[in-house]
Amino acid sequence: MIEPYRAVLRNPDFRRLWGGSLLSLVGDGATWTALAWISVTRGGAQALAPLGVCYFAPVVFGGWLAGKAVDRFSRRRLLVADSLIRATVVAMIPVSAVLGSLSVWQVYAAAAIYGLFKILPIGIIPAVIPELVPESQIPSAFGLESVAYGAAGLAGPALGGLMIPFVGAPAVVALDAVSYLAFAGLVLGMKARLDRPSPESGVASEPVARHLSGAWRPVLAFIAGDRVMLAFLLAFPMFNIAMGMLNIVQPWLAHDRLAGGARTLGLLVGVLAAAELVGSLTAGARRSPARPLLWIGGAQMICGAGLLLFLGASLSMILLGEIVCALPAGFAAVCSQTVRYERIPEHLRARTLTLISTLILGAVPLGSLVAGPLLAAGHYDLVVMLMVAFVGPPGLLFVCLAGTTVGTERPAPGRGAERAHPLPAYATNKGEVR
Repeated sequence: MIEPYRAVLRNPDFRRLWGGSLLSLVGDGATWTALAWISVTRGGAQALAPLGVCYFAPVVFGGWLAGKAVDRFSRRRLLVADSLIRATVVAMIPVSAVLGSLSVWQVYAAAAIYGLFKILPIGIIPAVIPELVPESQIPSAFGLESVAYGAAGLAGPALGGLMIPFVGAPAVVALDAVSYLAFAGLVLGMKARLDRPSPESGVASEPVARHLSGAWRPVLAFIAGDRVMLAFLLAFPMFNIAMGMLNIVQPWLAHDRLAGGARTLGLLVGVLAAAELVGSLTAGARRSPARPLLWIGGAQMICGAGLLLFLGASLSMILLGEIVCALPAGFAAVCSQTVRYERIPEHLRARTLTLISTLILGAVPLGSLVAGPLLAAGHYDLVVMLMVAFVGPPGLLFVCLAGTTVGTERPAPGRGAERAHPLPAYATNKGEVR
């Protein structure tokens, strides 16, 4: 199980990109805990919904801009620019705290600018992985991408929750600024140039290819003609609406329902991430099943069942519910990104992955908007049932598609099939970003 990961990490450029991304993501996890704690302690439960919206909603507009940028500019420069901009923005939180001028509105502003730029690495990193490792190591590299999100989701919130009582939430945010600078330095140390993709022979003439490199029309046409991609664009945003609600439920529980304060918040977020990490590690180190869509659908329905345990409203039941939800979610994440990677034509890959990630992440603030007012009004059980409804039933889409060959065949001619990779008898693995 470990050797495939060790082999791919021997590649210096991949190791730098993955390590820098992991470090930055750990900082992000700690920052979310810190920003949520600043908001809930200064503005109460009603302050969490605006924070969730500011933190996640700008990704929609940012994704539109990123989709135009990822095929027009050097990916290395984009990653470095993103890191430097977000380092500057989050650093303003501790600076304002030292000056005694920190307000909840400044927290919202920092979260919004963070959300605007976060889609760049999410869209770029999976698109450049095949440039950094041999083809035989691509499955393990994609598995490690998912593991980075799981590991960071575990370590970051737990680190934030542990540090807040000792150094304060603004100091936790300052560490995130340092992590961005470290990521930028590691990217600059890579030998791979990560240039924008050159036009591919057989796809289009060079002038036409240049025009298409920034256009959404071929991406939308490809997705519209592929039932599997459409299923992802329906089921996974619904899943993330529930995750947006959970992002509000966790700090609310830690502050209003459970004992322990910030440490309990770190525990809740950390256990969820740990369970997802285990699921991702398991999926990334083994061959996926021959019918991955069946497994994805079944895993999503199990996730919904796990959320039912939140009705217990005790810490032990909630932690158990997080484990039952996140373990299959991690497995499904790896399988789903694999299916998408194999089906997307290479010349559309960066834009399509950026668009998909944008739509999936853009659904998170909808959950925040719903959960915040309901929790403030005392409707916790209703929030839980809504999360279950958004997660479990959409899994049936994949179960229905698994009854055909659509999960393992390339798209039909005229919908990007000339550049699509046929899925083998077993699917390789790649991490899913939610």
